[in-house]
Amino acid sequence: MTDRAAHPSVQRSTRLHEIELFAEVTDDQLDWLSSVTEESHLRDGEILFRDGEPAAHFYVLLDGELVVTKVVEGREELLTRHSTRPGPVDGHDGKPSAAHRFTGELPLLTDGSYLATATAAGDTTVLACPKQAFLEMLVRCPTVARVLLPVLAWRITSSELQARNRATVTALGTLAAGLAHELNNPAAAVARAAQDLGPLIDRLGETAQRWGSVANDRERSALREMIGEIVRTPPSADTDPVALADLEDGVGDWAAERGAAQSAPLATALAERGLGQDWPAARMAGMRPDVVAAALDQLSGLLEARALTDQLQSAGPRISALVAATRDYANLDRAPRQEFSVTDGLEATLTMMRPRLAGVRIVRDYAPDIPPVTGYPTELNQVWTNLIDNALDAMDGKGTLTLRTCFQGSCLTVEIGDTGEGIPAGALSRIFEPFYTTKDVGKGTGLGLHLSYRIVTQRHGGSITARSAPGDTWMVVRIPLEPIKPANGNTVKGDD
Repeated sequence: MTDRAAHPSVQRSTRLHEIELFAEVTDDQLDWLSSVTEESHLRDGEILFRDGEPAAHFYVLLDGELVVTKVVEGREELLTRHSTRPGPVDGHDGKPSAAHRFTGELPLLTDGSYLATATAAGDTTVLACPKQAFLEMLVRCPTVARVLLPVLAWRITSSELQARNRATVTALGTLAAGLAHELNNPAAAVARAAQDLGPLIDRLGETAQRWGSVANDRERSALREMIGEIVRTPPSADTDPVALADLEDGVGDWAAERGAAQSAPLATALAERGLGQDWPAARMAGMRPDVVAAALDQLSGLLEARALTDQLQSAGPRISALVAATRDYANLDRAPRQEFSVTDGLEATLTMMRPRLAGVRIVRDYAPDIPPVTGYPTELNQVWTNLIDNALDAMDGKGTLTLRTCFQGSCLTVEIGDTGEGIPAGALSRIFEPFYTTKDVGKGTGLGLHLSYRIVTQRHGGSITARSAPGDTWMVVRIPLEPIKPANGNTVKGDD
C-alpha cells in the first residue's frame, strides 16, 4: 500500500498550502494545482524570464529569492526583490507580504510580454504554471483571485509611482543637460573676458601713459574720431572667412610695420567692419611718424576692452534668459495649481531640450492671443517633454518637429507633430496603456505616455489622442480653458 503522505504531489500540496496565495484553497484544488504545475530549480544568477519575452508562465516562489530588474535608457534598475525570507528593506512602498511569493501575472492577463527580468539570487525553487492553467486557476480557485488581485493593483500603482519618480529624475536630467549646454557659451565668454581683462587693464595703463606723453591735442582728437567712427560702423554683411582673414592680415601687417606691439585687436575690429589697411592709413596720415606706433597700441587696447565689454553685455542677458526659461520649465516658487501660459511652457521645454534638437527643424504655429489655462504647469511640462522626446526618437534626431496651438470649442488644443517612422496601426489604440511600448527593450518603460495620459485627463480634465502615418504623426492634447463643473456643480480641481 502506497503511503499517500509521502507522495511528491501530496508534499507539494502541503507546501502550497503554507503560501498565502493558496492558504484557503481546498485539497481538491491543491491536487489539481499540483497536477498542472511543475517545479523548477534555479542556480545563483540563472534567469527565470527576460524583459520583452512573451509571457508563458505564472511563477510561484517556493524557496529562495528572485531579483527583478529592468534596463531603462541603458541603465539596469532594481525594481524589487521577491524572497521567501523577506527582510525589513523588502517591504518598500507598502509591498504586501503575498507579493513576495508570485510573479508574472500581469503580462499573462494582458496577453503581453514580461515587463522585467527575474534572476535567481542564490539557489531558488519556483513552481511554473502555464498560461492556460493560470487563467483556469482564477476560475477554479476564487480564493486565489482574492489574494492575487490586490497584489496586482499594488504592483500597477507601485510601477506608476516608480515611473513618475523616474520621469521627474529624467526631467531634472533634461533640465541639467539643457542648462549645461546652453550656459556653456555665455559662461565661457564671461570666463574668457574676466581672464583677459586683468592683463589688458595693465597694458592699457602703459599705452595710455605713453600715448599721453607723446601726442599733441590734434593727434588726440584724431584718435578719438577714429574710435567713434569704428564704433558707429556696423559689422560687414560679407562673412566670407577668406576675405575676412585677408583683411585682418593686411591691417596687422601694416600696423606691425609702423611699430605697433599689439595689432591683433585692431585688425579684428576693422576686418569685422570690412575696413582694410587703407582706412587707418588715411586717418593717421597727419600724425607724426614717431607717434603712430603709440596711437596704434592705444587704439588696439581700447578696441579690445570694448570687445570684451560687449561680450559681457551679451552674455549677461543670455544667462538671465536661461534662468527665466528654467524657472518657467520647473515653475519654481509658485503654487502647484495656477494660471499659466501653455506657449511659455512649450518654449521652456524646447529650451531645456535644445541639445537634442540640433539636427531638427522646428516649426511653431501658435494661435495669437491665447489666454492662460488653470492647472499644473510643471506636470504639463513633463507631458510636453515626453511627447517631444518620443517625436525625436521616432525621427532619430533628424526631421521636422511642429508645435501648434489653437482653439477648438472650449478647449485649448496643443498638437505636436513629427516626420518620423510613425506608430504601427495595431499599436495606435494601445499606446496610452500602462506598460505598453513600441520601443525596443531597454529603450522605454511603457509608462511615459500613460503618465502623460493621466496628467492630461485626470489632473486637467482634458484629453490626449494620437493619429499617425509614416512621416506624419501627431499627438493632440486638449485642455479645457475653464475648470470642469460636473453635475453636482462643484469645480473639478484635481489632486493637490
